Amino acid sequence: MDEKEKMEMGELSPLDREISPEKEKAEFGFEDSTMIEANKDARTWATVCHLSALSTFVGIPLGNILGPLVVWLLKRNDHPFVDDQGKEALNFQISMTIYGIIAGILVILVVGIALLALVAIVDFILVIVASMKANDGELYRYPFTIRLIK
Repeated sequence: MDEKEKMEMGELSPLDREISPEKEKAEFGFEDSTMIEANKDARTWATVCHLSALSTFVGIPLGNILGPLVVWLLKRNDHPFVDDQGKEALNFQISMTIYGIIAGILVILVVGIALLALVAIVDFILVIVASMKANDGELYRYPFTIRLIK
């Protein structure tokens, strides 16, 4: 019984398959097993989508949401990878805005000051990580994200 028959019968998961790098390249078109998106243009736009969220740190009000939103709306139909990463960036930035508002309200209890700083630091670091992953062509999922846009 070959791999295909075992997968059809449920005895073998697609994740259990042993694929040589040569076979993977032929089957999926990827040079590296960690690469999901091979198109350089798609990777660049996905990276820009993530990095545009940092515009809020240079003083653009709601730039963390508007930046990814603009890039996503412009490029989502061109590349499925940009569509996926754009939604991910938007969901994360909306989540971080909600967490920031909650921390802002908690400033009254003094604990909110530390929470606001924590939210900003986590946001900055995770955007950089996501940008690096997108530039490498890997799908990235942010932690702490409320998935509003599907």
